[in-house]
Amino acid sequence: MENLDPIVQETLARINEQVSNNPVVIYMKGTPQMPSCGFSSRAAQALVDTGEKFAFVNVLADALIFEHLPKYQDWPTFPQLYIDGELQGGCDITLELAENGELKNLMAAANAKVAE
Repeated sequence: MENLDPIVQETLARINEQVSNNPVVIYMKGTPQMPSCGFSSRAAQALVDTGEKFAFVNVLADALIFEHLPKYQDWPTFPQLYIDGELQGGCDITLELAENGELKNLMAAANAKVAE
Protein backbone atom coordinates (compact mmCIF):
# COMPACT_ATOMS: atom_id res chain seq x y z
CA MET A 1 0.00 0.00 0.00
CA GLU A 2 3.00 2.28 -0.14
CA ASN A 3 3.01 5.12 -2.65
CA LEU A 4 -0.76 5.30 -2.59
CA ASP A 5 -2.72 8.46 -1.99
CA PRO A 6 -3.52 8.78 1.77
CA ILE A 7 -7.26 8.62 1.04
CA VAL A 8 -6.79 5.37 -0.88
CA GLN A 9 -4.64 3.95 1.94
CA GLU A 10 -7.25 4.90 4.55
CA THR A 11 -10.07 3.42 2.46
CA LEU A 12 -8.21 0.14 1.90
CA ALA A 13 -7.43 -0.01 5.63
CA ARG A 14 -11.13 0.51 6.39
CA ILE A 15 -12.07 -2.28 3.97
CA ASN A 16 -9.45 -4.54 5.57
CA GLU A 17 -10.94 -3.81 8.99
CA GLN A 18 -14.45 -4.67 7.77
CA VAL A 19 -13.27 -7.91 6.17
CA SER A 20 -11.22 -8.84 9.26
CA ASN A 21 -13.93 -8.00 11.81
CA ASN A 22 -16.87 -9.72 10.10
CA PRO A 23 -16.84 -13.49 9.59
CA VAL A 24 -19.04 -13.05 6.52
CA VAL A 25 -19.39 -9.76 4.66
CA ILE A 26 -20.83 -8.95 1.26
CA TYR A 27 -20.05 -5.72 -0.54
CA MET A 28 -23.10 -5.06 -2.63
CA LYS A 29 -25.12 -2.42 -4.43
CA GLY A 30 -27.93 -1.63 -2.02
CA THR A 31 -28.92 -3.70 1.00
CA PRO A 32 -30.17 -7.28 1.33
CA GLN A 33 -33.66 -5.84 1.93
CA MET A 34 -33.42 -3.33 -0.95
CA PRO A 35 -30.77 -4.43 -3.45
CA SER A 36 -29.99 -2.03 -6.29
CA CYS A 37 -28.90 -4.55 -8.91
CA GLY A 38 -29.82 -8.07 -9.90
CA PHE A 39 -26.40 -9.56 -9.16
CA SER A 40 -26.36 -8.11 -5.64
CA SER A 41 -29.96 -9.23 -5.14
CA ARG A 42 -29.26 -12.85 -6.10
CA ALA A 43 -26.04 -13.07 -4.08
CA ALA A 44 -27.59 -11.52 -0.97
CA GLN A 45 -30.62 -13.79 -1.22
CA ALA A 46 -28.32 -16.82 -1.36
CA LEU A 47 -26.74 -15.63 1.91
CA VAL A 48 -30.15 -15.01 3.51
CA ASP A 49 -31.31 -18.48 2.45
CA THR A 50 -28.51 -20.11 4.47
CA GLY A 51 -30.00 -18.75 7.70
CA GLU A 52 -26.48 -17.74 8.77
CA LYS A 53 -25.49 -14.29 10.01
CA PHE A 54 -23.64 -11.96 7.68
CA ALA A 55 -22.72 -8.30 7.39
CA PHE A 56 -23.10 -6.14 4.32
CA VAL A 57 -21.67 -2.91 3.01
CA ASN A 58 -23.74 -0.86 0.58
CA VAL A 59 -21.09 0.35 -1.86
CA LEU A 60 -23.53 2.89 -3.31
CA ALA A 61 -23.62 4.65 0.08
CA ASP A 62 -19.82 5.00 0.27
CA ALA A 63 -18.16 6.47 -2.80
CA LEU A 64 -14.64 5.70 -1.55
CA ILE A 65 -15.39 2.02 -0.98
CA PHE A 66 -17.18 1.85 -4.33
CA GLU A 67 -14.13 3.31 -6.05
CA HIS A 68 -11.36 1.46 -4.21
CA LEU A 69 -12.78 -1.97 -3.24
CA PRO A 70 -11.81 -3.40 -6.66
CA LYS A 71 -8.16 -2.67 -5.74
CA TYR A 72 -8.40 -4.53 -2.42
CA GLN A 73 -8.28 -8.05 -3.87
CA ASP A 74 -8.06 -7.15 -7.56
CA TRP A 75 -11.72 -8.08 -8.18
CA PRO A 76 -13.35 -5.55 -10.51
CA THR A 77 -17.07 -6.13 -9.97
CA PHE A 78 -19.77 -6.11 -7.30
CA PRO A 79 -20.95 -7.92 -5.31
CA GLN A 80 -17.89 -9.25 -3.52
CA LEU A 81 -18.27 -11.91 -0.83
CA TYR A 82 -15.67 -12.41 1.90
CA ILE A 83 -15.86 -15.36 4.28
CA ASP A 84 -13.35 -15.72 7.10
CA GLY A 85 -11.27 -12.91 5.59
CA GLU A 86 -10.99 -14.50 2.15
CA LEU A 87 -12.55 -13.30 -1.07
CA GLN A 88 -14.89 -15.99 -2.35
CA GLY A 89 -15.93 -14.10 -5.47
CA GLY A 90 -18.96 -12.42 -6.94
CA CYS A 91 -22.52 -13.38 -7.75
CA ASP A 92 -21.83 -16.45 -9.91
CA ILE A 93 -19.44 -17.99 -7.40
CA THR A 94 -21.79 -17.23 -4.49
CA LEU A 95 -24.68 -18.92 -6.31
CA GLU A 96 -22.47 -21.90 -7.19
CA LEU A 97 -21.42 -22.26 -3.54
CA ALA A 98 -25.07 -22.06 -2.49
CA GLU A 99 -26.14 -24.64 -5.04
CA ASN A 100 -23.58 -27.22 -3.97
CA GLY A 101 -24.18 -26.62 -0.24
CA GLU A 102 -20.74 -25.16 0.47
CA LEU A 103 -21.98 -21.62 1.18
CA LYS A 104 -23.88 -22.54 4.36
CA ASN A 105 -20.97 -24.67 5.58
CA LEU A 106 -18.39 -21.93 4.97
CA MET A 107 -20.57 -19.30 6.63
CA ALA A 108 -21.39 -21.53 9.61
CA ALA A 109 -17.72 -22.36 10.14
CA ALA A 110 -16.69 -18.68 9.97
CA ASN A 111 -19.49 -17.61 12.34
CA ALA A 112 -18.62 -20.43 14.77
CA LYS A 113 -15.05 -19.13 15.10
CA VAL A 114 -16.41 -15.85 16.44
CA ALA A 115 -18.75 -17.61 18.87
CA GLU A 116 -15.88 -19.56 20.46
